[in-house]
Amino acid sequence: MKKFIPNIAIILLLFFVPGAAFASGTDSMVGQMMLLVFQLAVILFAAKYVGKLFERFHLPSVIGELFAGILIGPYLLGKIPLPGLPHGLFGNFLFLNPAASLPVSTELYAFSVIASILLLFMVGLETDINLFLRYSLPSIVIGGMGVLFSFVAGAGIATVFLKVPFMHPQALFLGVISTATSVGITARILSSRKKINSPEGVTILGSAVIDDVLGIILLAIVIGISSSKSGMMNWALIGRTSIKAIAVWLIFTSLGLVFASQISRYLKTFKSAGSVGIMSFGLALLFAGIFESAGLAMIIGAYVMGLSLSKTDLSYVIQGSLHNIYEFFIPVFFCISGMFVNFAVFNNWKIIIFGLAYTLFAYFAKVLGCGIPSRFFKFNMTGAARIGIGMVPRGEVALIIIGIGMSHGILNEELTGVAILMILITSVLAPVQLDHLLKKKRSGVKKGLIADEHIQTDYIFPSPAITELVSNKLIRYFQDEGFFINLIEGDNHIYHVRRNNTFLTFQFLDTNIAFSTLPNDVAYVKNIMYETLLDLNQTIEKLKTVVKPEELIKELTSDGSAGNGKKSLPLDKILQISCIIPHLQAGNKEDIIRTLVDVLNSNNCLLDRDETLNAVMERENAMSTGMQHGVALPHGKTDAVKEMTMAVGLKPEGTDFQSMDGKPSRVFILVVSRKKTAEPHIQLLSEIGKKLYSEKAVNELLKCKNAEEIRNFFVK
Repeated sequence: MKKFIPNIAIILLLFFVPGAAFASGTDSMVGQMMLLVFQLAVILFAAKYVGKLFERFHLPSVIGELFAGILIGPYLLGKIPLPGLPHGLFGNFLFLNPAASLPVSTELYAFSVIASILLLFMVGLETDINLFLRYSLPSIVIGGMGVLFSFVAGAGIATVFLKVPFMHPQALFLGVISTATSVGITARILSSRKKINSPEGVTILGSAVIDDVLGIILLAIVIGISSSKSGMMNWALIGRTSIKAIAVWLIFTSLGLVFASQISRYLKTFKSAGSVGIMSFGLALLFAGIFESAGLAMIIGAYVMGLSLSKTDLSYVIQGSLHNIYEFFIPVFFCISGMFVNFAVFNNWKIIIFGLAYTLFAYFAKVLGCGIPSRFFKFNMTGAARIGIGMVPRGEVALIIIGIGMSHGILNEELTGVAILMILITSVLAPVQLDHLLKKKRSGVKKGLIADEHIQTDYIFPSPAITELVSNKLIRYFQDEGFFINLIEGDNHIYHVRRNNTFLTFQFLDTNIAFSTLPNDVAYVKNIMYETLLDLNQTIEKLKTVVKPEELIKELTSDGSAGNGKKSLPLDKILQISCIIPHLQAGNKEDIIRTLVDVLNSNNCLLDRDETLNAVMERENAMSTGMQHGVALPHGKTDAVKEMTMAVGLKPEGTDFQSMDGKPSRVFILVVSRKKTAEPHIQLLSEIGKKLYSEKAVNELLKCKNAEEIRNFFVK
């Protein structure tokens, strides 16, 4: 928690910095743009830091981003007067436009809209099109039933509290708001848990699209009813809107899937991965605009374009090239969404009770309306629960519908408060529950529903270093073959490899490389592994003829001027006095290394003592680290160490360490650094070499009487 105190201070500082900048006002265009960039800066810092804080408590970061928006928004901290900003950093727009449907400026809301388009475009790219088509029927039924249950429940509870007929515009509008599923929030949880392509994930996303389409049609019907001055429904308008919405959705989805390969060929003409990603996002924006003009939500158009490109070999290239843009926009989107929440309307107990009842009905309407039908499509109870809970969150779509209702005069401030309470609770509660359900390794479908046609092929190697060498060469071979490669899981080295209709996954971990392919691609895997290993073998044989390690190692400590150079690493932060042994008692090489590893372990520097020892011994067995002038530098890289560290031991009488000059080693320095985290491992070895560049320097070190003097030798 102490680490977050400076972060909070930075956010608070950002609130007060704009005061001096806006001393002359914000009326000009330049002033408005300057205000916008300050707002975005605060939003980014707040969203990232609060998101990380929530992750520390094992809550999804998206919830933290929503709460960050609530805290810094125009209804709380954002309206605190500042020098030059009498209505706060975010409160000026609401002060000047008290009747506005949304409490943020048009410029700021534009960022939110672009972010929502990007989010759904990326979700579409991550969707397995084959699973999507396989679960299209369940998606239609589940999404439709979820809308039916939610609409009836929302409008029904409104009739009780408002004491109006079921067909009253206000009751109907609360019913429509209840139907909206925030696919963005659910997609973020599914993506973080790598469940986008699971049967439940695909069904949720497909159902959410159906949900939005039906919700827009219902919205058109309700608006048609409310706009009828005679009290009669405008069936002609309702019919035209409904037919147009469904036709546009079906036509563009079909066209996108049919012409996906042609779109892919067009994008490849831009050559670089960055250009391909940007132009593909341009197509997503185009589809979003077309869908919006047709009466559908923009996010549906973006999802359709992403879904279309998901079946091409560019899918992972686009995801990788847009990753940094995604990391910028998505926290901004959820933070701005949180700014729409106004707690001031909850000072009325009637609104709170109404809001809680409305939330309860809206919650269980989705759980039951989507969960029960899923049981008829061979999902088990776990899968049905995931689908039901995954459809519960309301967010961006519901907020947009609220804005429409306010602009048409259907919703007043109290009903808006009721709807916002429902959105807040479902957006916070459901993601936590869904995240918990997804943590369970249990399958969500009945046994035998999904037949895994993939075949796993394993290759075992003598050491992790060889495994990594082969994997790097293998990646190069795939690239030369014209495949697109995407690293989907860095910690476990999982890669997706794709070219046209050939798709496979491979992972390298420790001493194993594992391929997962369809039966038709197994022969290709065996051939490319054969060529990779043959090429590496030839390269190593050639390397042996030109490189003599025993000669190179003599040069490492032979530069007499090395000790006069400036320090490039702060050894005082790496070497602890408690990790120094002035008089080593161990007799042979193995015992010395084991003793130095033990001293690091006793000082709480290691996560796994045995794994660290194995990593050092593996390097030592490859070639002795006994140098010249009586110095030995045993070292290794492993993630069993907390951070780069070192231990020092002296043995003036010396011991055989198989050194290059054949003399006994008297100074032993163990260096261990992390494998998966970038650390200056070689730089540290070089810095030690500068200190012990001659026999004179080694003798000076051996004269040290205690651990403190030894440490001073290295850090001075």
